[in-house]
Amino acid sequence: MSRSVDALDSAFPIAAAIALDLIRRPEVSEQWSSPSALPHLSVGALACHLGRQAVRAAELLPMPTDLPVLKSADNHYERAAWVTEGPPDKDSVASGPDEADAARGPADLHARSADALTKVTDLLSRGAALDVVPIPWQGWSLRRADFLLTRQLEVVVHSDDLAVSIGVPTPEFPVDVFDPVRDLLIRLAVRRHGQSALTSALSRSERARDISAF
Repeated sequence: MSRSVDALDSAFPIAAAIALDLIRRPEVSEQWSSPSALPHLSVGALACHLGRQAVRAAELLPMPTDLPVLKSADNHYERAAWVTEGPPDKDSVASGPDEADAARGPADLHARSADALTKVTDLLSRGAALDVVPIPWQGWSLRRADFLLTRQLEVVVHSDDLAVSIGVPTPEFPVDVFDPVRDLLIRLAVRRHGQSALTSALSRSERARDISAF
């Protein structure tokens, strides 16, 4: 049982709670089967993907692992194949877990996400989350803070995607949630595009370039 405490132990449940509030908005249910802002993905499937971040955390935080441990969240994104493969095609999205979960409807998502948030908050608050967390679909593990940061990035990014998809303001995250995600995205963008591209995009509108982290 882990007893070490990291700032993200308290930040991630806040991020997940904000995501849950967004998922529960009536606009999500009303536009459930409509296309989202992401290619080939419905609003319902995007909402399910967002809700899955807390579900994954609830499943994996207490799970022992002997998978190799990466040094940082940055290494996770450097090694993950999906980062360089580009957006998934229509068939891959249609057969993936997000659309399958969406077929179960909004009420099912609300229940699963709320239950996961309760479990995650309990695990982190009482020290039951392990120091090293497996990511089985990748074949490696991360230290708890790095794992939570990857889930927090997913929450922040996909909350924006979902809000844009349903035409509502993107939720504002507190600095303890947003700043670590911002810093990670900046590091990944610099790795992908270089310092000059980032400097130009942030300071010179006449020289702005693509600086997407992914």
